[in-house]
This record gives sequence, structure tokens and C-alpha cells, in this order.
Amino acid sequence: MPMSAPAAMLYTAFEQHAHAMWPLRAWARAAVPVLGNGHGTRAQRHMTAALETMRLAEITHRRPAWGIERVREHEVVEEAVLATPFATLTRFAKRGAPAQPRVLLVAPMSGHFATLLRDTVRTMLADHDVHVTDWHSAREIPLAAGRFGLEEYTEHLMRFLRAMGPGSHVVAICQPCVAALAATALMSEDDDPAVPASLTLMAGPIDCRISPTAVNQLATSKSIDWFEHNLISCVPLPLKGAGRRVYPGFVQVGAFMSMNRQRHVDAFRNYYVGLVEADHEATEPIRRFYEEYLAVADLPAEFYLETVKLVFQDYALPRGELRWRGRTIDASAIRRTALVTIEGERDDICAPGQTLAAQDLCSKLRPYMRTHAVQAGVGHYGVFSGRRWQQSIYPMLRDVIHVSQ
Repeated sequence: MPMSAPAAMLYTAFEQHAHAMWPLRAWARAAVPVLGNGHGTRAQRHMTAALETMRLAEITHRRPAWGIERVREHEVVEEAVLATPFATLTRFAKRGAPAQPRVLLVAPMSGHFATLLRDTVRTMLADHDVHVTDWHSAREIPLAAGRFGLEEYTEHLMRFLRAMGPGSHVVAICQPCVAALAATALMSEDDDPAVPASLTLMAGPIDCRISPTAVNQLATSKSIDWFEHNLISCVPLPLKGAGRRVYPGFVQVGAFMSMNRQRHVDAFRNYYVGLVEADHEATEPIRRFYEEYLAVADLPAEFYLETVKLVFQDYALPRGELRWRGRTIDASAIRRTALVTIEGERDDICAPGQTLAAQDLCSKLRPYMRTHAVQAGVGHYGVFSGRRWQQSIYPMLRDVIHVSQ
């Protein structure tokens, strides 16, 4: 289906604006040390704070570094176990560590890089051999690599599990919970030796008919044609993915920020004031968050549109209508994989009950192979990052994984 003129030009307009702003941002980076980097007169500190705030608000397409160098006494080295044009299976190898349960941490493909799960990875590394689906930004993937939709995503998870070997565990966060459940069902049906020993679904949209959130309502308020006409754009030259149809990461981030506009306005205001007052304790968490949050990754158009249509509009999985390569996904085929579903009490993206629905779909699992938890007082991101994740959710998940070995 042809794109509308505004959508077709969206990416080009963004790139032109970024190029136009480059000299100003370069000047700002050069000016900060000259102005004293927050240590001069009060007027200089105000100017430095303004320049630093402008720099922090920049949207980039650079994948941030994981920055995980040690866990306890072990040096951590990133290893590429398997790579395709669309993703790298990255292992965080711990030098000298004993054998530990292998975990495939399935990162969402939702406008950010997998590094958004840095806290999740660092926490799990204490007791596990962690592998991550490090998705590539679609703007860097040549057209010749072909399409990438929900079926290809699911296929990647199965390929990665086979590369890791039998007895591995899967932990899927948010959006990929549907694909992770589908991959496990397919592998179970085929008696695949690499079927995971446990499957953990965290804050994922298994059945969006349950307690619809603003995100769910937006998805059903427009037709899939509207999403294609208004949100899909083409990667412009001279980028590697030139000509590929994508849902731009900057559009996704902009949409999420608009849903909590005042929260972000207040954060940048506090960052500015903190810089003026040289309050490093106040500014550092804000800086770390936005440097990660505003590093965006583009989604292949096929994957985005199929996810909207099949997961958020048609509810294909809970209705028994989701298919992979012509095969209907049957979650009741899962019999030997322990299932864990985790939700946040205050999740305004994936409401409580939506992930729990997986327990009913996996109808052939014995009761002792099922675990469900709702973490009080946390929203969407608190399920997999922060103090409650580290102190309450993770210990329970760790125990299930180790028992399921």
C-alpha cells in the first residue's frame, strides 16, 4: 500500500532537521568547557546548564554501550554467539565463572535498543549465563536482507535457543512475550531438544482485551491502514537501510513522551536547575535515563504493522488465530516448560491480567509448573528495573529458574 506524502517525507524531514541542528549542537559541546563546565560565575552556570540541557534533549541513533565490565569478582566480556542482519545474540561471558543456568533475555523491539535492559542484565548476571537479543536498528539493515515481521521475529528466538543449546531459559519483557510464547509452543509441538526449561513473561500483551490501557485504546481507535499511511516512512539516502520501510524510533519515543508530557518537562527543568546548583546527585540519574531513552532504533514496517494488527487489534493469540508459517499457535502444546508470569500493579502500558492470560492458554501445564506474581507499587518499567525488581521480583524468578534446571 503506498504511503501518504507526509509519511513518505517524515524521515527525510527529520534527517534534514538533525543536519541543520548539528552546527549548533557541536558549538554547544565545545562551549561548555570554555564556560567552566558548571564551575564559573552564576551567569556562566546558567549558560552551561542551557547548553547541556539542549544536548541531553537530542535524539540519536547510536546504540549505547552496555557498560557492564564486572559482576562480583568476574570480568564480563561481550560475545557474539550468532548474528543475522536483524539481530545479534549477545552473551555476557563471565571469565572464570562456574557453569550457571543459560538465560535468553528477549528485549522488546519498540523504538529503543536492547541496552534499555541494562539493569535487568546486570542483576541476572549474578546467578546466570545471560544472553540477549540485541536487535539492530532497521535504518542500518540493507533492503537486500529481506523482510522482518512477527514470523521472522519468532523464528529468530527459536534459532537463538538452538544456538544456546538444550536446557536454556527464556525471559521475555513486554512486547516480545507473544513471540516468546509462540516460539515455545512451536518448539514444544515439534519436540525440539532446545525447547526452554522455563518461560518467563514479564508485563507482556498476551491478551489486550483485559483492562485496556491508553496504549491499547490508541491501537484500536484507528484502522491498520491509518497506521500505515501516517506512521510508516522510508529510510532516506545515504543510510545503509535506504529504501526500507520503517516505523521510525523517533516517532515511537515522541508518542510515549507525549503521553506523559508534564513528567518529561519537569525532568528537564529539574536537570537544568540541578546543573545551575551543581547538584550532581540530582542531575546524574536524569542524564543517564535520557541518554538511553533518546537513543532510538527503527522498527521494520512489517513487524510494527503486524504487531499492531495481530496483537493489539485482532487479539490473534488468545483467540487461537495466530499463525506461523501456516501453523496455528497452540499454547496447550507446552507441557515441559515451567511458566512464570509477572505483572506490575500500576502498569499503565500493559495492565495486570494481560500477561496472566498466558496461564489459561497453557492449559496442559501442571499446577506445580506455574507461577504468577503481581508486584505491588510498580509501573511498567519497575517490573524489570529498579529496587523492586532487584529485591522482590528477581529473587523469585531466580529460584524458579534454578528449580527448573
